[in-house]
Parts: sequence; structure tokens; C-alpha cells
Amino acid sequence: MADPTVSSIDGKLAEEFSIPTHVEEVKQKMAAFATQHASAGRRVVLITSGGTKVPLESRTVRFLDNFSSGRRGSTSAEYFIDSGYAVIFLHRHRSLYPYTRMFSTINMLDALQLKGGEEVVVDQQVLPDIAKVLKKYSEVKESGLLLPVEFNTLSEYLHMLKVAAQALSTIGSKAMFYLAAAVSDFYIPASDMPEHKIQSSDGPLQLSMKMVPKILSPLVKEWAPQAFVVSFKLETDASILLEKARRALDTYRHQAVVANLLETRQTSVLVVTLNTQAELLLTEDEVKKQVEIEEKIVSNLTAAHHVFITQQAG
Repeated sequence: MADPTVSSIDGKLAEEFSIPTHVEEVKQKMAAFATQHASAGRRVVLITSGGTKVPLESRTVRFLDNFSSGRRGSTSAEYFIDSGYAVIFLHRHRSLYPYTRMFSTINMLDALQLKGGEEVVVDQQVLPDIAKVLKKYSEVKESGLLLPVEFNTLSEYLHMLKVAAQALSTIGSKAMFYLAAAVSDFYIPASDMPEHKIQSSDGPLQLSMKMVPKILSPLVKEWAPQAFVVSFKLETDASILLEKARRALDTYRHQAVVANLLETRQTSVLVVTLNTQAELLLTEDEVKKQVEIEEKIVSNLTAAHHVFITQQAG
């Protein structure tokens, strides 16, 4: 018998979260991408990246957001491609993007120069390693290994993740979900939102928000039950981090949680499974050499995914 909690999610998504007009078109693209690469012997990872915007008005002026820049997801995408995966990159509009992320703080006009009045040349001192990065990106693009899909609001994210799961379910255990996006825990249902801008002249603002439905449950149990699913847990209190990761695994029965603390998330994480936990650390020497923790995370998870596929086949 189906879990009634799971089966109710579809109705809630349709009723309380606006459905993007292009969602079916995106689903078809993702399904075709997954089938093509799985047929070529590749594994496919769906990476979610960036934060989610929660509107306070239907004709949105104000919204709630979080600090996520998409660094984890965009960095990881590059390492997954280097590991032989094809990547569907489900990312927040204007969050960090693979291969351009290291130049995100640079004003691009400062890196460009006019030569002869019409020819534009790149100042490689302003954009170090740009030739190497551009070559790599061109190879990835030509090989069709990266499918970018944008979202902006929480509603768009939830619907896009649902159709992504359904699209990748066709390739079974070859699919991995790497859910690195920082998704809001709270929202205002579309039916409760004012249409127009909230007026400050009305006085102090009081909000009543609902809890966002736990999309991980139907993803694991219904939409892509054979996939390898990785969630992320970010905390500021070290004393509860491992407990929260284990509780998530017990509740949703997925394969792994990448648990990290806000202050040390770029140098240290725990990869927690039902039976194991592995602490991944950057040494001082690795930090000096600009090694990224995502390289170790991806290495750990690709190895675990390989074992998972072998076990599923057996």
C-alpha cells in the first residue's frame, strides 16, 4: 500500500506552488539527456545548486532568501564531469556556474581591452588560467556533458526537481541525485499571498508561513526509487550535526548525507551513510595548494555510487 504521506505531496505541489509553464519541456530535455548518456555507458548526476527565493506577494517585490551562492554545486559539477559523469545542473538563476565560478568576483569589462578600435582581447593577468578553463568548458559543451536548467523561486525548484526525478527514473541505479541547493524550510501558499506589494504604511509586518513539504520522501520512494540519492545537512551547532544526519537517513532511507558546519564547510565535511561515516578534511598544505573539498566529496560519492550500482545489479 502506498504511503499516504508520499501520495499527498503531488496534490500539495499542484495546489500551493505555481507550476512553471515550461516544466514539461524541461522534463523531456532531461529525459533525453539521461537516456542518451546512460546508453553511452555514463552515469548521470542531477546537481541542485543555489538558494531558493520565497515570494511574499504574487506580483513579487519582496521575498525571503538565504546566503547560498551555489559554490558547492557549481564546483562539484566540474569534478563529476572529470569523473566521467554527465551532469544536469539545476541551479538558481544568477548563482555560480561551472567553469565561470572562479571569475565571479571580477568585473569582466576590466579584463577586456580594445585593440585597433574594434578587436577585443582578453587581459590574462586579470583572468588567470582563462585559456585553460575556456578549453575545458568548450570540450564539455561540445561533448554535451552538461545540461543547465534554471530555477528562481521555491515553487520552480520543487516542480523542476519532481520532473527531474521522473525523467532520471528511466535509467535506474545509474542516476545520482546530489541535492546541494539550500532550499527554504518555510513558504506562503499562493492562495494566502497578497497580490500587490505589501504597504509599509499598514504598520509592522507579521508573517505566518507553512513548512515546505519534504520532497526527499517522494523522490526516494516514488519518483526515482532506484537512484543513488545524496542530501546535504548544514548546521551551526556541532553537537547536533551527526544526529541530524542520521535522523535524515533513518527517515528517508536514502544513501548518503553530506553533513557540514557553516564555519568549516569549505575545509571539512562528514559523509554519513546508514552504516558508515567518513570525515573528509583538507590539510593546511592542501588549502595552500587551493585543493577544494568538493574534489574529495565527489571522489567519495562516485566510489559509493559504483558499489551501489554493482549491488543493485546483483
